[in-house]
Amino acid sequence: MKKNCLSIFAAVLIFGSAFVINSCSKEDDEIATTAVVGIAQDPNNFKGDVTSGQVVTLDPTKVYVLNGTVKVKDGGKLVIPAGTRIVATAGASSYVLVEQGGQIYANGTPASPVSFTSSAATTGTWGGIIICGKAPINTGTTGTSEVGAATYGGTSAADISGSLTYIRIENAGINFSTTVKFNGLSLFGVGSGTKVENIALISGAEDGIQLYGGSVNVTNIVSVGNDDDAFVWTDGWIGTANSVFTQRKTNGTGNTGIKGMNNASNSSATPVSSPILKNITLLGGTSGESNAISLSSGTYASFDNVVVSNWAKGFSLTGDATVTYLNGQSKITNVFFDTNVTSKVTATSTSGATVTLLSNTYTEKSDATGAGNKMGNPAWAIGWSGLL
Repeated sequence: MKKNCLSIFAAVLIFGSAFVINSCSKEDDEIATTAVVGIAQDPNNFKGDVTSGQVVTLDPTKVYVLNGTVKVKDGGKLVIPAGTRIVATAGASSYVLVEQGGQIYANGTPASPVSFTSSAATTGTWGGIIICGKAPINTGTTGTSEVGAATYGGTSAADISGSLTYIRIENAGINFSTTVKFNGLSLFGVGSGTKVENIALISGAEDGIQLYGGSVNVTNIVSVGNDDDAFVWTDGWIGTANSVFTQRKTNGTGNTGIKGMNNASNSSATPVSSPILKNITLLGGTSGESNAISLSSGTYASFDNVVVSNWAKGFSLTGDATVTYLNGQSKITNVFFDTNVTSKVTATSTSGATVTLLSNTYTEKSDATGAGNKMGNPAWAIGWSGLL
């Protein structure tokens, strides 16, 4: 049934565009604030700020040239419909940063994913996507992102930074400075109210995805062919990861499949990183770093239904706090170790001494399915992620 709604037509210059904004009563919540796209916007020069009260909606029929930095400020919203393509051209200046209080809604579909890539189509030739939320971290009440100097962290565990679904991020990870590289997707203090599902991080020059504290839950993550770690957490992440598929480059370039830490400077910092990970497939390369899963710096974690293939080591547990939490505690369950994994689980104390593993540290399962198809590409990732 059509409801009464006052339409206020406002010409708002955002990225050079004019927009129509609908202002409705509370009961008309099915009528969202929308943007009329394509009137004055220049897709060939996509950059600038989305400021408080502004909603920028892209046109999925156009290719947007990311020719600089897009910042979604507190109170702003960036909407990227299914099928939209964003191609970066400006190297380290090309990245998307969602600041605290800003929101991004990039929602593709299996048939029409949202894609981010570079015009060079080469590993490490643009930045990536950075989201800063208000959920707790353990490096202080708040922190500042290395890229963009944006504040993150706080006390709002259920904070909402938007929704990301069916997104492919390719060729990210360029050097921001001599000591800092972009990840494909960086989640800084992101809250559990943020949706992160069906995300592919492909051929990046740094980590595929990294979580810096927060409480966000992630589902259906593909991290393939990245030059550093596929999946990383630190600084007090307490969320869940369900269905993660990682694969190193065939030449062995890259480091761990999963790297988990609590706090590099203070292993007892709280909240302690303690994610729950289920349905994981980790495929190694032919040389290089030996650990499929490296857990250290005081992190806690639990794993279930894991497939590990073509790594020298399966789980590497390092540091007294991490080892104590996992050793003999049945928190690593239903793991399939392929025959090419020569060392299934190792434990090392803070002093560097080898720790004897207790019974019930891990259990094996020969028919574990991992991300869904054992060592094969999972059905949920076919097509939209770039996997065949």
